[in-house]
Amino acid sequence: AAANSLSDIYAMGARPLFALNIVGFPSNRLPMSVLEEILRGAQSKADEAGISIIGGHTVEDTEPKYGMAVTGVVAPDEVLSNRGARPGDELILTKPIGTGVLSTAMKQRMLEPARARLLYDTMAALNRSAAEAVRAVAAHACTDVTGFGLLGHLLEVLEASGVSAELRADGVPLLDGAFELAVSGVVPGGTKDNAEHTAPKVRFADGVSATTRLLLNDAQTSGGLLIAVAAQDAGRALSALHDAGVTGAARIGSVVERKDVWVEVQ
Repeated sequence: AAANSLSDIYAMGARPLFALNIVGFPSNRLPMSVLEEILRGAQSKADEAGISIIGGHTVEDTEPKYGMAVTGVVAPDEVLSNRGARPGDELILTKPIGTGVLSTAMKQRMLEPARARLLYDTMAALNRSAAEAVRAVAAHACTDVTGFGLLGHLLEVLEASGVSAELRADGVPLLDGAFELAVSGVVPGGTKDNAEHTAPKVRFADGVSATTRLLLNDAQTSGGLLIAVAAQDAGRALSALHDAGVTGAARIGSVVERKDVWVEVQ
């Protein structure tokens, strides 16, 4: 949750300054040691980001909730937004998708320890290194991929920019086990809602399976950055990301002139 809260700052090309904790907690049902562990985890992410948590708000609630209000700073002429993608741009995704499916499997006690650790590590990874690597390559547009899924957030970029995109389904990185779990029906409700919402705006090639279509809409928690960068800079951007330790970054498609549909998936 802390990494996810920081992600919006990084997606705008900004530097976080400080954060406030926002907590809902059922103190009559759970021991305070649980809250201590939650706050300790949040503090570890704040330390990694190089910021202070300077306060916050706690309310009694029927179930535990945690988030951060994060303040950051960026020069006005360096702000990245989800508007500005141009025909000819390459699309780069910095984290694999599938956290919604794996989280659902974990809740159902269907996720083995190795994949659970992969899920934890993926969601807890800050987008700071990705943002710093991309800052050196003038990106035209950037957003983080969270609850609306890859296609949902891509559509936001395309609609704001007045362009369309061609997506390569086999180029989109998936978390290990996500495809097999989705095939077996382990799909969160939010992912299904996303797929229904994006369907009128996306055209899939006949060879794209129903499972892949769902995964492209999988509701993410603390997903990666989706970046539109000029084609001539894409190789340099990808190399910079890999050198920064963002080894899951991959080219997943390209931006084209506006078509009759917003996204074509091949």
